[in-house]
Amino acid sequence: MNLFKQTATELVSALKTKQTSAVELCSSYLKKIADLNPELNAFISFNSEAVLKRAQTLDDQKEKKGKLHGLPIAVKDNFCVTGTQTTAGSKMLEHFISPYTATCIEKLEREGAIVIGKTNMDEFAMGSSNENSFFGPCKNPWNLKYVPGGSSGGSAAAVAAGLSPVAIGSDTGGSIRQPASYCGVVGIKPTYGSISRYGLIAFASSLDQAGPIARNVSDAALILDVMIDRDEKDSTSVDRKQPSLAQLKKAAKGSLKIGLPKEYFSQHLEKTTQNKIKELLENLQKDGFQTVELNLSLTEMAIPVYYIVASSEASSNLSRFDGVRYGFRNKDQSGLSDLSDFYKKTRSVGFGDEVKRRILLGTYSLSSGYYDEYYIQAARVRRLMANEFTSAFKKCDVILTPTAIGAAFPLGDQAHDPIKMYFNDIYTVTANLCGLPAISLPLGLDDNKLPIGVQLMAPLFAEKAMLEMALAIEDCVQFKGLTQ
Repeated sequence: MNLFKQTATELVSALKTKQTSAVELCSSYLKKIADLNPELNAFISFNSEAVLKRAQTLDDQKEKKGKLHGLPIAVKDNFCVTGTQTTAGSKMLEHFISPYTATCIEKLEREGAIVIGKTNMDEFAMGSSNENSFFGPCKNPWNLKYVPGGSSGGSAAAVAAGLSPVAIGSDTGGSIRQPASYCGVVGIKPTYGSISRYGLIAFASSLDQAGPIARNVSDAALILDVMIDRDEKDSTSVDRKQPSLAQLKKAAKGSLKIGLPKEYFSQHLEKTTQNKIKELLENLQKDGFQTVELNLSLTEMAIPVYYIVASSEASSNLSRFDGVRYGFRNKDQSGLSDLSDFYKKTRSVGFGDEVKRRILLGTYSLSSGYYDEYYIQAARVRRLMANEFTSAFKKCDVILTPTAIGAAFPLGDQAHDPIKMYFNDIYTVTANLCGLPAISLPLGLDDNKLPIGVQLMAPLFAEKAMLEMALAIEDCVQFKGLTQ
């Protein structure tokens, strides 16, 4: 059995029927990580001894086995996992060892998953390329000269390269979906509040959501099904009744109506991506799926609204990293006259340029005299945007858009142009601003043999319909990843 060619669902079945063991499976993945990670830089840390010890415990288990029994899973390094280095990709937390585990990771472990390692990411999840990591950039496994996307670039690259069958990421403005698109894998951001944020190091609390990255829709749905639950430790988590997402069937021909917002197919979209989506829509229409044109005029406001809201929340959330309680403290204490100087000494060295840029932007937006002009205005437009989507979903079941303007760009190509970098999120941030579920799945390759993704969005808590449509698209496209 070629373990690296098996889906997560197939691997769990093989583990439960003892066609392979958790020790054998984890050993194979750990070896592959050791071989490929020095160049790919998808993982920040992994502990082979701890992984194999847990694998052996699961192999010895006699009682009922969980839904993910023995399955290795990579976890983005902004999720706390007991006893692991948990850095959020920052110098500020370089030596922080988490004393507890995030609720959503705890749920996966309860079902038998094994955390195989912590993946690389843009510092505090701020970035679209994974070049903002204190631990160096992660690279795209399709071409090591290109970015994997961000901020969950390490998780997407790990799955695409076959270093883990599935991975967990966080999505604040597209941080699961955009790297999934760039790396040719599936990434899901569920409805806001569906998965507990307890133990997820906060970037922007009203936008952050955890979600799975996998090679196919069924594997991603299996992981999502385990993660969704109400958590008393997270006041924003929702007690939702949901049908099982683990046993999905693709949408029957013509059963769902697809909305196409004209604003998402503007002149910004690269020609190859446009043509691939046009080809997909023609095939779906042949299968009886109806399409309807939508008008989402506030889309042009998405980037400025997102960066005001996200940066404002980040400036508040990151104020806790001050060198006093935990994390990095600048050893150079010379020239200090007051506590403010002490904070500056630590934060100016502990944070990278992009994080400092967003803290400054957020602090300015929340400052006296500008709060009403910027943050309150952004919050109002955000509400209008949500209302616009609610109206749009009265005309269709799902909305189909590009995930990104095009395929991945070369390393360093946009590193010194923040505005251009921010523009990469234009098609993904609206789902976060409105709390909607969204998925990116592979659509094909561009002329440089790099993956292109397509995005589906659905009404609040309508993940099942979204995933059924995603299965129909997956069946239509028949995309082959690097390990398939």
